[in-house]
Amino acid sequence: MHFQIYRAREAELIEGCRRNDRTAQKALFDRMAPKMLSVCRRYVRDHMEAEDVLVVSFTKVFERIGQFKGDGSFEGWVRRIVVNESLTFLRKNKVMYLETDLETAERESEPASTDTDLEAEDLMKLIQELPAGYRMVFNLYAIDGFSHKEIAEQIGITESTSKSQLSRARMHLQARLQTMEQDRGLKQQAQ
Repeated sequence: MHFQIYRAREAELIEGCRRNDRTAQKALFDRMAPKMLSVCRRYVRDHMEAEDVLVVSFTKVFERIGQFKGDGSFEGWVRRIVVNESLTFLRKNKVMYLETDLETAERESEPASTDTDLEAEDLMKLIQELPAGYRMVFNLYAIDGFSHKEIAEQIGITESTSKSQLSRARMHLQARLQTMEQDRGLKQQAQ
């Protein structure tokens, strides 16, 4: 029942935005901005720059809302615009540093698993610490669900480079997780 009310309200807001109703635009922005800002922050480290990307993204949402046909979720449609704007920001600011040592990437194995009680917020902090290229590909693949082919087309690299970046991101995260586990073990021993 609650979901149906939510969907009906969302449809009203979308229709209002199609008519350029400022009240509907503000309501839609207020409803979706917190979640979409977190999407921006996964790509853009600086909070103020991420907010700028969010504003540009919603400007495009309102300009293109007539293109939303209702196929799939509206949130997914908005999320794709936000991701694209985040990538555009990174390209314009030359923040996309991708390593392309494919020979090394092919020898890299999947990281070993580790037992950890990591909170989602802690994991997001670790992802933010990744080098820009690793972070971008990791976010696109592991969190936003893009395929390596889509990532390659989106940011102008090869599929092999995308796979390499993902592998290196995973290895980097695994190393950080192991360090955290070791530090936690040392703290417990000291007590």
